[in-house]
Amino acid sequence: MVFSSIIFLLLFLPVTLTLYYAFGARFRNTVLLLASLLFYAWGEGGYVILMLVSITLNYLVGCFLAGSGSPGRRRWFLSIGVIMNLLLLGYFKYGNLLVDTFTPLFPGLEDSGVVSEPIHLPIGISFFTFQAMSYIIDVYRNVARPQKNPLRLGLYIASFPQLIAGPIVRYNQVAEQIVRRAHSYAHFASGVERFIVGLGKKVLIANTMAEMADRIFAADYSQLSPEIAWLGLICYTLQIYFDFSGYSDMAIGLGRMFGFDFPENFNYPYISRSIREFWRRWHLSLSGWFRDYLYIPLGGSHGGEAKTYRNLFTVFVLCGLWHGASWNFLIWGLFHGMFLALERKVLRNWLASCSRLTGHVYFIFVLINSWLFFRVEDPDRQTEYLKAMYFMGDNPGSLVNAEIKIHIDMFFVSMLMLGVVFSMPAGRFIKNKICLKFDSYEPASAFGGLVDGIKYLGLFCLLYVSVSFLAVSSYNPFIYFRF
Repeated sequence: MVFSSIIFLLLFLPVTLTLYYAFGARFRNTVLLLASLLFYAWGEGGYVILMLVSITLNYLVGCFLAGSGSPGRRRWFLSIGVIMNLLLLGYFKYGNLLVDTFTPLFPGLEDSGVVSEPIHLPIGISFFTFQAMSYIIDVYRNVARPQKNPLRLGLYIASFPQLIAGPIVRYNQVAEQIVRRAHSYAHFASGVERFIVGLGKKVLIANTMAEMADRIFAADYSQLSPEIAWLGLICYTLQIYFDFSGYSDMAIGLGRMFGFDFPENFNYPYISRSIREFWRRWHLSLSGWFRDYLYIPLGGSHGGEAKTYRNLFTVFVLCGLWHGASWNFLIWGLFHGMFLALERKVLRNWLASCSRLTGHVYFIFVLINSWLFFRVEDPDRQTEYLKAMYFMGDNPGSLVNAEIKIHIDMFFVSMLMLGVVFSMPAGRFIKNKICLKFDSYEPASAFGGLVDGIKYLGLFCLLYVSVSFLAVSSYNPFIYFRF
């Protein structure tokens, strides 16, 4: 089950909200935890047991850490907890990759029966495992108090609003909210507004871009013309941003409906002027996790240039593999690590002195090329696509391009333009530059009421159109579903 589905919007969410607010404050956590486990079991069936194992494991580790005053014993308990979490993640997420990599080296394995059926990848395992590890690490560091109530820790790990695709919420960010949180009409309404905006981004822009991207990436790359090849990557660039940021918006909105305040996950990353700035704006909860729990403990940028680059590439190799159990994600991570190193060593002065436009053009060019390694798994296919992009295709005038161009209609062009516009802080610009110029814009004023009325009408229309699209179309991919 995903947020952008009819079953979630018209059944699961209304029923959960009704039960949540029908019960008193004492039982709301229980309702939300049971709903979260049902949400996970709906899509994963028996693998909800894996979720319960993760909750139990990390609860026990937290208790052991709290009950031990010896630094050595505390390090030992932490090590056991981290290793157990990584073993769960490694088996389910990377087992197939290891089997596919090493089976050709040992031909007898396949005939011996040691190599079995492919291992199923449970949805969202990367996200809830990283959250669980942040809990025990923060307890070890005395940044957070150990949770004595297993139901409260279970709610933290399994909470359905951010279970599938984040943001990765750290325990100390919501520890107090799990115990007690304020509910208000204004907070609930802001959550509904954020959810609708995220739903619109996902259903209208991301899905439209995804259809064109899928069509182009399914074609024979040697037959693509350069403009069609670039269009495919531009569509994927917009798809992955609006797909993931839209889902994050919905998660943050849902959190507010239930009284939580989750951290932001995106800050208009496509307006960056360097890859370094991009990672300060993209998937903030993940980049912050790697910074605080891996990069800094490794030594960060201290200890000399060689160690800094070692730490940098270590983080981005693991960041790439975190995104998927395939070697193309490793290439993608190395690609970003390489440009981060270049920006530190070679391009620093140029980036500091060049114009904002020049820096942005450089960044967009590098970023769009990087998404190719994220999208296409086979290195040979990556090479073919690069040839098509850079005027080295075999037959760029083929019928393949004409068939693709047939689907470039007004709706697609409109969504493409909206995607470009709203990948920038256009809404903030409109609010600051237009609405606030009117001195009479006060909440109780006539003009303020008009502005609010237009906003609510727009949100209603956006919700109606989004639900309508979901009702008539079965095409509803979600990139980060597999992570």
